[in-house]
Amino acid sequence: MIKVVRGNPTPEELAAALAVVRARAAAASAVPSGAPLPPEQWSDPGRIARGGSPRPGPRAWARTYWPA
Repeated sequence: MIKVVRGNPTPEELAAALAVVRARAAAASAVPSGAPLPPEQWSDPGRIARGGSPRPGPRAWARTYWPA
């Protein structure tokens, strides 16, 4: 369920936002999470950011390091 909390979007804006959400959900469900990556994607910096933000706790600062 999607709920507009703030603002007054036009029907076109709402449809565009819904299309993006549905496309992301379809892409996430189409890729098996346990499948190994092909070698050409091993160095893709975008795959590091897919895991989400690190959780707070001991040594949380170390998990924010972006390898070069």
